[in-house]
Amino acid sequence: MNHVSELGTIITAIVTPFDAEYRVDEAAFVDLMRHLADHGSDGFVVAGTTGEGSTLSDEEHLALVELAIREKPAGTTIIANAGSNDTRHSLYLTERATELGADATLNVVGYYNRPNRRGIVQHYRTVAAATDKPIVLYNIPTRTTLNLDPELLAELAQIDNVSAVKQANTAELQLIDGLEVFAGNDDALARAIEIGGAGGILVASHLVGDQLAELATATPQRRAEIDASLQDLYAVLGVTVNPIPVKAALELAGHPVGGLRLPLVEADDDERAQIRAVLDGLGLLA
Repeated sequence: MNHVSELGTIITAIVTPFDAEYRVDEAAFVDLMRHLADHGSDGFVVAGTTGEGSTLSDEEHLALVELAIREKPAGTTIIANAGSNDTRHSLYLTERATELGADATLNVVGYYNRPNRRGIVQHYRTVAAATDKPIVLYNIPTRTTLNLDPELLAELAQIDNVSAVKQANTAELQLIDGLEVFAGNDDALARAIEIGGAGGILVASHLVGDQLAELATATPQRRAEIDASLQDLYAVLGVTVNPIPVKAALELAGHPVGGLRLPLVEADDDERAQIRAVLDGLGLLA
């Protein structure tokens, strides 16, 4: 049985819809959030990697967080991305998200400037002192080139308000004293549940949230069956860099969310064909 977290179990790293001029489409965002809440999601990461936070201005970013908090469906939580490789910037985003009423913040560290371990610890000490809300660490070496190994995670867990980790290094997915552990990759959710983790911060939940919610509470046999049935979807959502595939999939499933801001580009014909084939096999096409 998985650990029950106040932040939720099936937490969707929600995409940011754009209109034809690549402005944030607030109405589409609210509609999507409500749809996801009706289909298995009990929490949302806003303006994260999947939400194209890196190409949102601070004003857009915080306005989206404020919108999500104001419009969040009953029984769900809002985790605001507040990550940056500039501690001052992360501090600012964390303070503002806290003031706006976010339930927690998601904080990555170190991409490009690659601090050493002492710098990582000091970064999180500084950011954590700026909030009384839970901080979710984000370990994703493929994007940061740094790994928060289990020993370092255990050290960071001793910092007040550091409460959880989104673990996207599947090879080191394990329980950590003092932290709630969330799978950071869709295909690691079943394993996270098996070891007693809190759930996952996911992308596939845009499309199969009900199945993932069932997986989280199912018997081991049923959990394995659901997980096996979704392997092709997990794989095709990685056919190119996230969030290109999930935005294409949402459009094909009848939930248009617009294009992507450069340097990301929309899925090409081959990628769309692969995505369409998997969605068709799962009965998810509009």
